[in-house]
Amino acid sequence: MSTILQLAPQNVWKHFYSLTQIPRPSGHMERITEFLVNFGKSLSLESFVDEVGNVIIRKPATPGMENRKGVILQAHMDMVPQKNNDTVHDFTKDPIETYIDGDWVKAKGTTLGADNGLGVAAIMAVLEAKDLKHGPLEALITKDEETGMYGAFGLKPGTLKGEILLNLDSEDEGELYIGCAGGIDITATLEYKEETPAADLVARRITLKGLRGGHSGLEINQGRGNANKLLTRIVHDLLIEFDCQLSSFEGGNMRNAIPREAHAVLVFNSEDIEGLEDYIKEYEVQINEEYTSIEEGIVVKLENVDLPAAIVPEEIQDNMISVLMACQNGVMRMIPTVPDTVETSSNLAIVTIGGGKADVRILARSSCDTMKDFLADSLTACFSMAGMKVELSGSYSGWQPNVDSPILHAMTLSYKQQFGIEPAVKVIHAGLECGIIGANCPGLDMISFGPTLRSPHSPDERAYIPSVTKFYDFLVATLEQTPEK
Repeated sequence: MSTILQLAPQNVWKHFYSLTQIPRPSGHMERITEFLVNFGKSLSLESFVDEVGNVIIRKPATPGMENRKGVILQAHMDMVPQKNNDTVHDFTKDPIETYIDGDWVKAKGTTLGADNGLGVAAIMAVLEAKDLKHGPLEALITKDEETGMYGAFGLKPGTLKGEILLNLDSEDEGELYIGCAGGIDITATLEYKEETPAADLVARRITLKGLRGGHSGLEINQGRGNANKLLTRIVHDLLIEFDCQLSSFEGGNMRNAIPREAHAVLVFNSEDIEGLEDYIKEYEVQINEEYTSIEEGIVVKLENVDLPAAIVPEEIQDNMISVLMACQNGVMRMIPTVPDTVETSSNLAIVTIGGGKADVRILARSSCDTMKDFLADSLTACFSMAGMKVELSGSYSGWQPNVDSPILHAMTLSYKQQFGIEPAVKVIHAGLECGIIGANCPGLDMISFGPTLRSPHSPDERAYIPSVTKFYDFLVATLEQTPEK
């Protein structure tokens, strides 16, 4: 039995444990959808799946609370599937193995899924509880948030009845979020005719790993290493110093996760590889020195591999490495009026070169739509100069803050009454679903809050145990103090 079942509040942790037992990586929602609908029906609550795959469960108001504004409790059902290189785990089949480390709940070598499993678990606890006071409730549990917010985009006007939306997907207890960044996906592709390497060449695989990775919105400001950027830098220098040629490059697997590992295969003249091993070791030392206090234990590994059947033509290779060196990655600008918050950023998330095709995927974010468009145009221009076809997709606007929000004022007062301090009111540089849902369902009064999580979207993801009790107690108090219609 998992020890997280003994944690308080047990009604939340028991549901989170059940979620860890159900594979739910983005794109594989069948089992979790069925589980959630059956859960709602087991409580004799109206439970259904809308036409795009979101789960909606309705719970009537408790006696005497029928005149309160309806509240939508919103979270997403999918999780980011990231694991350490030496961890054997199939996210489509295997449960998440959790353990307690001091005040934190972690997973063994994989993402934990507290993003957004703890939000879903809190909703399940509220739906199941018989001793809470609340007005009319709707649970909206969306699908595939992590890969494109498809559930939120597909939500039809008129589906929801509530007037207040509480998004349970932010990651610092004691903070209320009233705005978020928008985003856009940039995909650059190029097809090329492969060449056959000479039979007397030798091949080496360069692997860069050991980076922290993390959430490309929440942790983009921390200066963490991007495996694709760092390996591109190494390959760029190897092409110059050792007159080698690229066969393949692969790094990253999620647009919204800072890539932690990448590898490339290059071919060399056998007489030119003298000193290569020492060169790679020196590069490893150099990168670790550059990222002191940010990263720890970056590994650059050199391996002998069989000669590949094909290599990238020199002109294509040079153009690709140049464009990866040049493209914007990381923080571009802070919010001028809130200088401690990132406004605009990009994440060089996925790079695949080989088999006659190059594919680069970037997630650009900004809370300013014009800056988001400028960044997308800049990246388009950059990749176009390398002869690549660029497609923009999945664009969504940011959620514009409303400092006069009635539910914001009510929750700020409630938090101070409960805990003796005022919560921080912030805008987040991440793609919350509030902006999209608000566009599809105009007029909603929205707040986002949650327990404290760290390093979501990476195997270092962890949930701060004491924050979960405060988060749930605050949620319960908010429901009890919902304004009247």
